[in-house]
Amino acid sequence: MSDLPHRLRDALTTATFTYDAVAELLGPLAHGALARNETRPGVRRTGGGSPLETLVRLFLLQHPVPAAQAEAALPGLVDRLANEGILEQSVGEVAARLDVRPYATDTAGEDLWVVSDLTPGLDGGPQRVGPQHVLGISSASTSLAQLTLRDPVARALDLGTGCGVQALHLARHSISVVATDVNPRALWMTRFNTALNDVADRVEARDGSFFEPVRGEQYDLIATNPPFVISPATGERLVYRDSGLPGDRVVEDIVRAAPDHLTPGGWCQVLANWVIERDRPWDERLAGWLADDCDALVVQREVVDPAQYVELWLKDAGHHGGPDYAHRYDTWLSWFDEQGIEAIGFGWVNLRKRPEAGTPARELLDWPYDVEQPIAPAIGAWGDAVDALADGVGLDSRLSVRTDVRQETVGAPGAEDPEAVVLRQQRGLRRARQADTVEAALVGACDGELAVGQILDALAQLLERDAADTRTTYLPVVRELVAQGFLEPA
Repeated sequence: MSDLPHRLRDALTTATFTYDAVAELLGPLAHGALARNETRPGVRRTGGGSPLETLVRLFLLQHPVPAAQAEAALPGLVDRLANEGILEQSVGEVAARLDVRPYATDTAGEDLWVVSDLTPGLDGGPQRVGPQHVLGISSASTSLAQLTLRDPVARALDLGTGCGVQALHLARHSISVVATDVNPRALWMTRFNTALNDVADRVEARDGSFFEPVRGEQYDLIATNPPFVISPATGERLVYRDSGLPGDRVVEDIVRAAPDHLTPGGWCQVLANWVIERDRPWDERLAGWLADDCDALVVQREVVDPAQYVELWLKDAGHHGGPDYAHRYDTWLSWFDEQGIEAIGFGWVNLRKRPEAGTPARELLDWPYDVEQPIAPAIGAWGDAVDALADGVGLDSRLSVRTDVRQETVGAPGAEDPEAVVLRQQRGLRRARQADTVEAALVGACDGELAVGQILDALAQLLERDAADTRTTYLPVVRELVAQGFLEPA
């Protein structure tokens, strides 16, 4: 790689072409409009000709700019960027051929930039993309970034890297990162982006399909947003979203293969779609994919019906309103019907390779509710709870209620006793569970001072219950409270 990425970085930094500066320049109205692929409010806000305004118009709004303004914003770089295919020049004007976009991470004060193909469909224009299209920063890439654990690791794998967004994140807390893809344009952009963001020495881009380029290798962390669109695998293929495999086979193959590529204690985190078959629970089907040597937390975040799903992805490919839209729609729906597909689930698959033999922890959770983002700390806390239960939670354990847990009571005004008591987490997955009098009192008494058995005995005496029965009944409840994150080892 030449010095072009570093020189471009210097120019972008000098122009303060950062996420925060762009948001401030555009203001809430134009920034929100751009998120909806509308540029007119942004054009109205960027007519001053400053380097920042020029870069926003050029790359984000996809408006040609005068050559003199482009040269002022990118001094000495316009010709070289045109030679690399990032810009194109005409008489007196410069236009973008690729998107260069500022990106803000959860790390305070860290500015990144991402090169990708131009965003299709701005201002209602043609939305068709080529089969080798390289998607930029998207809601899916952001979701995976928020899901991925950020503990320091030795080796990480970005499986199906695209333009390299996940590799940029992983490089911040990994000694080395391997990024794989089958799209040569994607690998070129990943290499350019890692150099642009000064992490090229930690990221190796490899050509190949899924785990083929890392055969025989193991990693401490694997993050992947695979091309998971569920389709009949016929017709044209958009590499960034279509695997070429029918149904949800690509996700199943990754979930089944990943354990062989994880070090003991290593995690694989997948953003995915999956089939929900008629007359079969979704969790029963996905449980059959899970290896016996991995703990697994699978969270279904959303369920859509086949019609919604087909409409979404036909519009994504630019077919909405086209001459063959009805035929494509009907063919896709017919295939869903033939396959017995009732709906499509969207969510997260989190696998952790067990460091030693034992019964794997499994939780397949239907959770469409609001969660705290980034959600990664809650995933890590789930793993900690699994470890705590493996070490043993018993009558001698000393536990503390998590600091964000709140108790809610429901009942008629003035009633002596509430009709229901609900324990609710304010952070992470924000789970809630209904509790009876003993459970609520138990959680309230868990401050790390008394053992579980002591608390249960005291409650039995206070409520005039049999102590042995109380222990037998509520020790499994205590373990549930630990597994769900309401209680944790003191």
